[in-house]
Amino acid sequence: MASKDDLDHRDEDEVCPVCKSSRYLNPNMRFLINPECYHKMCESCVDRIFSSGPSNCPVAGCRKTLRKNKFRAQTFEDIGVEREVDIRRRVMHILNRREEEFDSKRAYDDFLEQREEMIANLVSRIDVAKTEAQLQKYASENMQSIRTNQALEEQEASSFQARMTQEQEEARLRRQLAREQLENERREIQASREDMLNRLAAGSSADAAAIAREGHKVLLKKSSARRSEEDRIRQKQAALRSEMKRGAGAGELAGPSDSGLIKGLRKIKTPEPEKPYDPFMGYVPEKRDYYTLQSSYPSTYLDRIRNDTRMAAGGYDLKEYYSRTMLEAFAGLGCFIGEEVSRRDAGAEVKPAATAGAAMAAGGE
Repeated sequence: MASKDDLDHRDEDEVCPVCKSSRYLNPNMRFLINPECYHKMCESCVDRIFSSGPSNCPVAGCRKTLRKNKFRAQTFEDIGVEREVDIRRRVMHILNRREEEFDSKRAYDDFLEQREEMIANLVSRIDVAKTEAQLQKYASENMQSIRTNQALEEQEASSFQARMTQEQEEARLRRQLAREQLENERREIQASREDMLNRLAAGSSADAAAIAREGHKVLLKKSSARRSEEDRIRQKQAALRSEMKRGAGAGELAGPSDSGLIKGLRKIKTPEPEKPYDPFMGYVPEKRDYYTLQSSYPSTYLDRIRNDTRMAAGGYDLKEYYSRTMLEAFAGLGCFIGEEVSRRDAGAEVKPAATAGAAMAAGGE
């Protein structure tokens, strides 16, 4: 591993390949790189060459078109590590499938291995055109799932940051509470000792043992109350953490589950949209979901008709009468359902349809 002196000496030897300026002569020189070719050049050359618009890289042999807004400071000392980190970040930004999207752990492991192979190909410059084409095709076909997983990752990162902040705050409060309790305990012990000494000085020698026992009981009672308070605080913090864990549920997955690049994805069934309710059930006489049509109903009048052969000879069927009567009896149920639901959602008082009709009739008289 290089020492600090070696790194400083290496920084001093840095020379801009365009203007040949050296950091040795200009310690405030700042070098920038562009992810298109990763050629390093000084900030003044970047401003001079690329301020008017995109231009070719001035390094000999490089024909990449560079833009000024893509230049940035180098993070890692080794430019190869810098390039590999950028490639890995870009590929993982596209191939961001999660383990719960796969049928099995083996399928998810195969996906991870496939992603690492694609990263290795881009880093080693092996089948670059083919790999880039696969990434672009996958990104265009699975844009919705990519965005959904990115949103889940951001949500998990924010939840983790919130948990870390809360845990740090809880630790700070625990330390502060412990300090306050120790200080209060010290003061109580000091006050108890002073009170005991005063009572012993004012009393007789026969009362010394009783006074000592009473002071010991007071100290035990206070320490027991302190432990109970600490247990209550721990239980409250544990309940708060468990509630946060239950609340931090994973979001729903979206997008197509089929992909030509990734195998073993779980099939996602898209629910069918809810159809509007039809109270007449397509005008089919015996198909109703709000009542069940029986084969016969007890009625002295209808029993005579059922046993009369003259009625049956004309083709009359009591089932048609039953169906029409039940439909007429229940036909008014769906008249005011939409209005009542909208009022209920708005928080207004919902009145039955019959009550509303009676009120309108009374107002008209």
